[in-house]
Amino acid sequence: MTTPFQTLIDSEIPVLVDFFATWCGPCKALSPILKQVKDHFGERLKIVKIDVDENPGIAASYQVRGVPTLMLFQNGKQLWRQSGVLSKENLIKIIDEKSN
Repeated sequence: MTTPFQTLIDSEIPVLVDFFATWCGPCKALSPILKQVKDHFGERLKIVKIDVDENPGIAASYQVRGVPTLMLFQNGKQLWRQSGVLSKENLIKIIDEKSN
C-alpha cells in the first residue's frame, strides 16, 4: 500500500523534506531560509515539513535522529540528506546539483 508520504516523494518535481520539531531552535531558524529557497525555485521544487513528534513512524523509517534533517527526493529516490541548518545559497546549490 502506498502511503501519502510515498505519494509525495514519488513526484517528478524534486521534493525537499524538512524533518523538524516545534520545540527546536535551529528548526525555527531554518524556516525563513526554506521560504527563500521556495521563492527561488517556485514551481520547480516542493517543500514538505514533517513534524517528527506528530509523525514518528515516518521519522523512524528514515532514521531521523536529529532535527532539523533535510532530505531531497525525486521520483521516490532519496538524492541527498543532511542534518542541521544550511544557508539559502548552499541549499540552492545542492538542489541544483542533485536534481535533474
